[in-house]
Amino acid sequence: MIPLYYDFQDVHLSGTYWTLILPQIGQSVSLGTFWMRAVFLTTPRSLVEAARIDGAGSLRILRSVLFPQVRPALLTLCVLVFMYTWNEFLLALVMLQGSNNTTAPLGLSYFAGVTRSGDPTKVAAAAVMVALPVVAVYLVLQRHFIRGVLAGALKG
Repeated sequence: MIPLYYDFQDVHLSGTYWTLILPQIGQSVSLGTFWMRAVFLTTPRSLVEAARIDGAGSLRILRSVLFPQVRPALLTLCVLVFMYTWNEFLLALVMLQGSNNTTAPLGLSYFAGVTRSGDPTKVAAAAVMVALPVVAVYLVLQRHFIRGVLAGALKG
């Protein structure tokens, strides 16, 4: 975290949202690559071979054969990355110090106050407001999320 802070300071990006976006992209790409590789390894090769015999090209195989198979896992990955990114606190605390930019979890900690002398009902209401986008995304993609999580657990 500290070398990353100084690297962003050297390129004059400290205190901007880019100091949050770029590390999140790096982490998400590596997680996504690992996740999707594991999912694609579980898809039967016979599907791809049958599509090749039928004359489908690589993009057609990806779009028409593989994507419907891995869509639940891809949506699960999207939900996990969104939850992780939305709830990032430490990176925002370090990278955005001394600037007017803030994120929702960091703003919630400022709202609660250092001495925690704020009104608990207002802090609880603010916590619900901060958690609401994550709950909404999960509720919309709940069916796909559960299917995507179970896809790697079941062999069939």
